[in-house]
Amino acid sequence: MYHSYMLIDGEQVQALSGRVDVIYNPASQEPVGEVPVGSRQDARLALQAARRAFPAWSETSCQKRAEILHEAADLVRERTDRIARLLTQEQGKPLKNARAEVRSSADMLDYYAEEGKRNFGEWMASGQSRSIVLKQPVGVAALITPWNFPVDLLAWKVAPALAAGCTFVAKPPSKAPIAATEFVKTLIDAGLPPGAANVVHGPGSEVGAELVQSPISRKIAFTGETKTGRWIMAHAAGQIKRISLELGGQSPFIVCQDADLEKAASACTQRAFSNMGQICISVNRIYAAEEIADQFTAKLLEHTQRLRIGNGLEPDVDLGPMFSEAQREKTREHVADALAKGASLLCGGREPEGRAFEKGFFYLPTVLDNVDHSMRIMREETFGPVAPIMRFKTLEEAIALANDTEFGLAAYIFTRDLKTAIFASERLEAGGIGVNVNNVVDIQAPFGGWKQSGIGRELGHFGLEAYLETKHIRLGFEM
Repeated sequence: MYHSYMLIDGEQVQALSGRVDVIYNPASQEPVGEVPVGSRQDARLALQAARRAFPAWSETSCQKRAEILHEAADLVRERTDRIARLLTQEQGKPLKNARAEVRSSADMLDYYAEEGKRNFGEWMASGQSRSIVLKQPVGVAALITPWNFPVDLLAWKVAPALAAGCTFVAKPPSKAPIAATEFVKTLIDAGLPPGAANVVHGPGSEVGAELVQSPISRKIAFTGETKTGRWIMAHAAGQIKRISLELGGQSPFIVCQDADLEKAASACTQRAFSNMGQICISVNRIYAAEEIADQFTAKLLEHTQRLRIGNGLEPDVDLGPMFSEAQREKTREHVADALAKGASLLCGGREPEGRAFEKGFFYLPTVLDNVDHSMRIMREETFGPVAPIMRFKTLEEAIALANDTEFGLAAYIFTRDLKTAIFASERLEAGGIGVNVNNVVDIQAPFGGWKQSGIGRELGHFGLEAYLETKHIRLGFEM
């Protein structure tokens, strides 16, 4: 069994209390590793270490920061197989997807190593004065991340924070902290000064609360549930802290009459069921034009029934288990509610049969037809492998249905008509719109939500600016 650790002030440490927790594989319930369980006191020590390290790191040249980030990226790539295997064991996703996630985190370090060099200022002349505008690191950042992409989503925060000159304390997910900690360890091994990168495990009610409420942290970056985001926003307000919140989603997928149905069905299947639907930009609601709804549904079913489910460590598996019994039970409840209100079950809707699935949190990819907005599955974030289909008559109706939610993270539309694509994209209420693609993530472009899906943006130069403060220096002199 793997024995994990926390990272404080450049050292691998255990919790002050001596408390530990065992992480179990969601596919088999076999123990994966033992991890320390930190408390407010551990988080406070980490914050103090980050504060001590901040002056020197913030004054380190962007070229030197880039060297360390590039070196860390190389180490991540060297350790990909080891980190990915730990990720699959603790989170459940197929090993091929875990490898892709780890490699993506290395790409993020490389990207921000160079983006940090482009932190340009401005010079403005005005009469007998000159104005200089600088962007300087905000200070110690608290980074709180979820279990669905524990390495990649941490990299989204770590890379721009360090490139900007901030130090940080990260709280990885309590039930999947191992791979994320190994990722941060590469930064320390690459030469990051002691205290610049810290990791504390433990419950959000203790470790997370200390990171948010401590006067040491000046920036909070969080990915997770909207309910938790509201709590963070409220408590950060007391000290006017900078915040970035990437919260829940309820993403619509619109299939127009003129869409390439094969392409749309393939893209929808991948985005609805990848990572067992446990992605903030998963397809949660499908709106298909009446004229092509039956054809699209048949193709979606065909693609769905090809998916292979099993232990993520097995070769050729497309889907692993769900992360927890709580997630599976929520999926069951949403499906049962839809069926009770008149939806039709086309496939799935239950656990797979066989000894290989007895101990894990498995659930078959599920397609529902004849759904409507009275059903929980069309109004709440299921975070499970379910694709519910509803028909529409006009594009205006589809857009209205898509916008009928408190969330606004991502939306998708498939059409061959440019006018339709532009018309819909400008009216859909979401931070990211995918036109004939099933992914709104681009490392160079902003990512974030509208409405209750969050505040602030990650990725691109927007992600770097989230960790910078703007300063105006006015120089007066006589000509």
